[in-house]
Amino acid sequence: MTRALLFYNAHLLDEAIDSPGALLVVDDKIRAVYTGYFTNKKTTEALALSVLAEDGYEHPAVECIDAQGLTLMPAFIDMHVHLRYPGQTQKEDLTSGLRAACAGGFGTVVAMPNTTPVVSSQMSALEIDREAASLGLAGVIQSVSITKDFGGTDTRHIEDLDASRVPLITEDGNDVASASVMLDAMTKAARRGIIVSCHSEDASLAAAAKTYRCEALKLMEAYHLAAWGADDDDDAPDEVLDKIASLLTKANDLLALAENSATIRNIMIAREAGCRVHIAHVSTAAALDAVRSAKESLSDDEADYLADEADAAYEASLDGTRYVPEAREEKRFRVTCEVTPHHLALCGTDEPFIRALVNPPLRSEDDRVVLLEGLRDGTVDVIATDHAPHTLEDKVSGSPGFTGLETAFAVCNTVLVAGGQLGAKRLSALMSANPARILGLNKGVLAPGFDADIVFVDPEEKWTVDASAFFSKGKATPFDGRELVGKVKELFVGGRRVFRYSD
Repeated sequence: MTRALLFYNAHLLDEAIDSPGALLVVDDKIRAVYTGYFTNKKTTEALALSVLAEDGYEHPAVECIDAQGLTLMPAFIDMHVHLRYPGQTQKEDLTSGLRAACAGGFGTVVAMPNTTPVVSSQMSALEIDREAASLGLAGVIQSVSITKDFGGTDTRHIEDLDASRVPLITEDGNDVASASVMLDAMTKAARRGIIVSCHSEDASLAAAAKTYRCEALKLMEAYHLAAWGADDDDDAPDEVLDKIASLLTKANDLLALAENSATIRNIMIAREAGCRVHIAHVSTAAALDAVRSAKESLSDDEADYLADEADAAYEASLDGTRYVPEAREEKRFRVTCEVTPHHLALCGTDEPFIRALVNPPLRSEDDRVVLLEGLRDGTVDVIATDHAPHTLEDKVSGSPGFTGLETAFAVCNTVLVAGGQLGAKRLSALMSANPARILGLNKGVLAPGFDADIVFVDPEEKWTVDASAFFSKGKATPFDGRELVGKVKELFVGGRRVFRYSD
């Protein structure tokens, strides 16, 4: 035994547990979970020692850590992060990005491949994974592009991917414009057991929207208006703000159509290919309805199959014969989706957030309410940040995206749990258990045998976001200066502390 850690006087919280308790970790795995009021160090330590003795350890030593009543959760898993490495280190690098991840309570992040150069091979992806591991911070799963170098045509590299090492491919930042190329890619991904994550956006509609955005940006630059939703319009006349709002509304309407049509297309292609498809950053009611419809169709197909099997077995029993079902071909088509904290928290049709430039844009209040309903009814599987750090100069020039890792839990806890939208266990499932299952990771729950990736949070602590203090190089966030509820205090990855908050 290398080491044993005993966390006591904690509040345990995951998708199934919401209870006072204690947790025993041996090396990098959870060994035992105790529910109840384990507040006495000696009593809890004796219990842990007895378990270790049963496991055959002689004279085991246990390091006891008093959680002081903090909530202990499975570390969060982010399926959608831009680390900007390699090649864009002015925006982010592995160290700054992973320190931000740790500060946000994320033990694992999936990095997007829209880097310089584009990550288009397993060799390149694994090299980034190894570099990240050498830092001893959060773990990285580097995704690979759907088409080579984002060229939009060549998918041959997918045949060389191992799903156990590269579980997900994506063209994030854009969509694959050609439906036939997407079908080819999804068919290959299906054979390899790889998830295709789709940035669903029709390219021609996005190009039309960009024209309106560029016009709005010229006015915003002239009046020094921030492109991340800061309330800084003291010197801008009302007619200018109205003009900007009008231009961005036209752009956003086109981008809504772009998202809706591409979401439907990508799901249809995935069904034809028998592929596992993950719809990234869903932001509209229509796109979420498309995901819901696909899931309901899958459920109906399963119900029909089971009914047919039951009828066949009954008919066989009438003849006095034994029914032997035929071997069933595995149905690989599955649909999952994610939403972001900013799309859950903010309405983008009013000042100042109509000027918060992000792709997809912040949507209407009606869209936001539908996303919340999707969290509650199970249509939404995952909350992912789409952490997209930019230099402030790039943001002023119109680069879309927000820094999100260090505020994600607090935003979700504030809007969803403290706001009465859903329970804390459901939030844990959305941020930990569900992404772990989708990616095939031995993480995401507090149970024996699972990886000891653990985050301590104070769900009731109020704090004010100060973007200048972020570990991330990206400082553009619409939450700067806002009071949130819920603070990440410590993070352990593989049973090893990688972050501790200090005032």
